[in-house]
This record gives sequence, C-alpha cells and structure tokens, in this order.
Amino acid sequence: MRMKIQNITNIEKFFSVVDQCKGKVELVTGEGDRLNLKSKLSQYVSMANVFSNGEIPELELISYETEDTDKLLDFMMKG
Repeated sequence: MRMKIQNITNIEKFFSVVDQCKGKVELVTGEGDRLNLKSKLSQYVSMANVFSNGEIPELELISYETEDTDKLLDFMMKG
C-alpha cells in the first residue's frame, strides 16, 4: 500500500516500527526511486536527504504486507 506520512518527530521510534515490519517497506524519493527502509544504510542515506530541523515533514512509503501497513498507520495515529 502506498501512503504518505507527515511530521515525524520521533525518528528512532519510526525506524523501530519499520524494523518490526515483516515485509519490505520502501521510501519513494522525489525522483521516483525506491529505497528499502529495512536496510540500515538506506535509512541513513534517506534521512540525510530529507531531514530538516529535527523533523521529517513528509515521506511517501510503500508497504507490501497488510500487517506492516497497520503498524505504520498505528505509528502515524499514536506517534
């Protein structure tokens, strides 16, 4: 499922949720490339590119498992 998430202020918790996902979770870049967020290297590279003022304003993600989508949506709702 493709989704946009906004205003991530707790980066550590966000990546903790991503790490708990069973399937692939991808970040869609502004150029349309997809980075696998389960990879630590991709996490660091992607955050270096979109990080501003300690907050991530908006990300477009793709998750492939319903269970993973639910985890990500729960994070967005509860933080």
